[in-house]
Amino acid sequence: MKATIQTQGSQFTVEKGDKLFVNRFPNTNEGDKVKIEDVLMVVDEGKPTFGSPIIEGATVTVKILENKKDKKIIIFKKKRRQGYKRRRGHRQHLSVIEIESIDLK
Repeated sequence: MKATIQTQGSQFTVEKGDKLFVNRFPNTNEGDKVKIEDVLMVVDEGKPTFGSPIIEGATVTVKILENKKDKKIIIFKKKRRQGYKRRRGHRQHLSVIEIESIDLK
């Protein structure tokens, strides 16, 4: 069974056992389970079911494996011949999740 979900501002097509890197879920710790109810499409035994925009009653249960930071992203601004240079950066907060189950009611 496959499902297309929307979480943390992105869409993913997932199966049971898949591991994903998504933006950090707020107020969660490692080992927590989260239910994602924004399921856009489910394919069960070759038969697709589409939502408009989401499928009512469909949920995807995920387990948070790890909360961490991504590698550093550098933002560098420069205007030539003006003596203007700015170097800034940040590290994005991520959650590593594993798909545990896809439920269609």
